[in-house]
Amino acid sequence: MHQSRALIKVVLKDYALPRFGIHGISHWARVLENGLRLARLTGANKEVVRLFALLHDSKRINETLDPGHGLRGADFAKTLRGRLFDLTDQEFDLLFEACAAHTDGKTEGDVTVQTCWDADRLDLIRAGITPDPRFLCTTAAKDPEIILWANARSESRLAPDFIHSEWFADNIE
Repeated sequence: MHQSRALIKVVLKDYALPRFGIHGISHWARVLENGLRLARLTGANKEVVRLFALLHDSKRINETLDPGHGLRGADFAKTLRGRLFDLTDQEFDLLFEACAAHTDGKTEGDVTVQTCWDADRLDLIRAGITPDPRFLCTTAAKDPEIILWANARSESRLAPDFIHSEWFADNIE
């Protein structure tokens, strides 16, 4: 089974919220696309960005304020490491930090962590929050063209095609 599909299957097994809710699969996919677009410009570790997109909101228990959900997602990542993905210790530390602190409002850190945070923040308009460049970390994310691109996708709640063609190719919906 494709690594992403296997990971998605495990993440969704105990996912507490609607799969296509505000913090669900379509959000994860847009965060992934945002992150990979930014990573081409920032030099961020693409595997960490990919895993962040799938795990950062995976342990939310509600769609509103949910303190600690990032840390729960980071702890969940620990249980999957070596089983569903492999990262070096340094890469895993970046993933753990990115997930655990993604709602803390920080802007300083390793470029991979910053890219993860920006990828998520660029999808805020889906929740009625316009991304503020002052709270974005990287120069790439602050680019007005990228903000407009991300906002349009977020506002329309775009569900990228690969959700079905790649993530659910084994019909786990």
